[in-house]
This record gives sequence, C-alpha cells and structure tokens, in this order.
Amino acid sequence: MSDLTLSSETNWQARVAHAFSRAAPRYDALATAQRQIGQRLWDALPPVARHVLDIGCGTGYWTQRLAKRYPCAQITGLDLAPGMLEQARKRYGDSIEWQHGDAAAQPFDECFFDLVFSNLAVQWCSEIGAVMDELYRILTPSGQAHMTTLLPGTLREIAFAWQRPEALLQTPDRASVARAIGESGLTITRQTTTVERFYYPDLKAVMASIKGVGAQIARPQASLSRNDIAAAQARFEQLRQPEGLPVSYHCLTLQLEKSL
Repeated sequence: MSDLTLSSETNWQARVAHAFSRAAPRYDALATAQRQIGQRLWDALPPVARHVLDIGCGTGYWTQRLAKRYPCAQITGLDLAPGMLEQARKRYGDSIEWQHGDAAAQPFDECFFDLVFSNLAVQWCSEIGAVMDELYRILTPSGQAHMTTLLPGTLREIAFAWQRPEALLQTPDRASVARAIGESGLTITRQTTTVERFYYPDLKAVMASIKGVGAQIARPQASLSRNDIAAAQARFEQLRQPEGLPVSYHCLTLQLEKSL
C-alpha cells in the first residue's frame, strides 16, 4: 500500500470516527431503522456462545442484548468512534469489554471468538476484503459471523433530492462482498437481500434520521443555500407516498462460518 493510499484511508477513518462520535449522544433516539434491520440477525443467532464480538457496537444496544442472551459468555464491543464507546461504557458499565479499533485491523488474538455479530457497520470500511480476512483470523474453527451491511441503492431518494450522489456512502456490491468472503476462506451458509423502506413526515425528519446516527460524512467545501434546500424539498415531494417520504436501505444479511 502506498503512502498516499494509507493517508487517504487514515483520513477516511478519522472522518467516520468523528461523525459517529458527534452523533453518539442522540444516536439511540434516532436509530429506528438500524434497530429494525438488526432484528433479522437476532432471530438467527446460535443458542450457545463463549466469546462474542459485536463489530461496530456503537452505543452498545446490541452488545448488552448479547450479554443478556449469553450470560456465561465473554462479550466484547468494538467500535472506531471513541464517542460511541464512551456512551456505551456509561450506559452498560465495564462488565462488557469496550474496545476501540478498526474492523479491518482488529486488536484480538487469532481463533478467539466463536460468534461475531455486526449490524450495519462494515459498509463504513473502505476495504471489505480486509474485514473478511480479519473475521477469518479471529474466528474459532466452526465459529460464526452474523452480519448486515448495505448495498448500492441505499438512500437513493436522498441522492435524488439533493442531486449530490457523490455525498453518499459508496458501498461494495453483492458480487464484491461475495468475492471478498471467498478469498478470505470463510463460507457463506446463509444470505438474503432485502429493501427496507422507512417513512418520514418531511425533509427535516429525513435528514435528522441520517445525520443523527452519524451516517453522513460531510464533503469538503459543501455548502447549501436556502434555494438548494427548497429545491431538495420539492424533488423529495415527488417521491412522497401515503406513509410519508421514503428512505430505502438495500440490505445484505449474511451468516458466515469458518470451516474446520
């Protein structure tokens, strides 16, 4: 990896960590979509686990639920954003290990976790191959990873309204994810793709749902005039449904296993 690539990667990680740290105090109040999507993982988890890792744990909502589901297990929450981990520690204490770190370069020993949980986190990693390699490294033989991530098409209504698609998260497509999994040595035991739509009363509520959970990284020199906002509102109104203004999440749900 060149110095230029490394610098770009470090800068991206810093921006993601900063955005989510700023969002941490209000994250739980606005994370309705994230909670609903994560429930798909919850229903398919194995009955028993000894060492459990929550990648992209945020404020610890799913981590503490994992701790209750597996009361005899060692539970660890990993997140890139210090602000998220601070909130998690305040809310749920130190019985859970809260670890600052990157999903693509995890600070854990090989073959340690028999269960990894990750809800809507790995799409923020620019190198999906590195994430899958790390999953293979830290999982025990026969260990499982249950994950959701986002696919292209996510938040397309917002891209249409603002006419700035470059400001949205660029996610790998399903084929790229599958290739990264195959190259890592992991096996896909179950996968599903779904489109989850959530509805909001107005543009302000839409943007609060995105910014409020840290899921928008401001581009340099991005500025919006009143005319820009009015134009975005008018475009978004073209998409209005009886339920409200739609926001789509194109989700990939994965169950992975490290073969013996």
